[in-house]
Amino acid sequence: MTTIQPTAPDKLWTPANIVTLIRICLVPVFVLAILSPWPEWVGLPGITMEAKCVIAAGIFILISCTDWIDGYLARSRGEVTDFGKFMDPLADKLLVMSAMAWFVQAGWMAAWAFFLVIARELAVTGLRLVAVEQGRVIAAAKSGKVKTASTMVCICLMLLLSNAATLRLVCVWIILLTTIYSGVEYFIKNRDVLANGEM
Repeated sequence: MTTIQPTAPDKLWTPANIVTLIRICLVPVFVLAILSPWPEWVGLPGITMEAKCVIAAGIFILISCTDWIDGYLARSRGEVTDFGKFMDPLADKLLVMSAMAWFVQAGWMAAWAFFLVIARELAVTGLRLVAVEQGRVIAAAKSGKVKTASTMVCICLMLLLSNAATLRLVCVWIILLTTIYSGVEYFIKNRDVLANGEM
């Protein structure tokens, strides 16, 4: 946990922030690719659900790659802004939650598992907000980074190999276990934040 450092005044239209905004705009494209009957709209009714999943996976991978790009641009140019700090993780969560919501609809993921993922995100976000009020920042833990990476990989595998029911089940459990573990670790390591602000 580190003390919040003052930052330079934000500039909204930095290259990194533009990439972040593009990522957010691409999330509805991902949702339409997997949810809508777009093959019929373009006169290609022969495109199967499996093919749609592969296309959606391609869009998902593209959006995920831009996450690295905007982070690199912000750090290398010294343009880390409050706007980027807020919108960058929001873009990730919108993308991941959109995919998982469809998994629930498709019967690939239990609703209770999706609920636990959402609950973890809300709980950790709340913990970070309390820390900010105390003038501190909770840095991303290693387990949180592992959770994010494994979730992204698992979602891609579930989309690319949509007919592999066993693989889908394994991926859901990997997502669920890494999510729970990282969430519990955040609270154990930062339990002092909730102790009335006392160290």
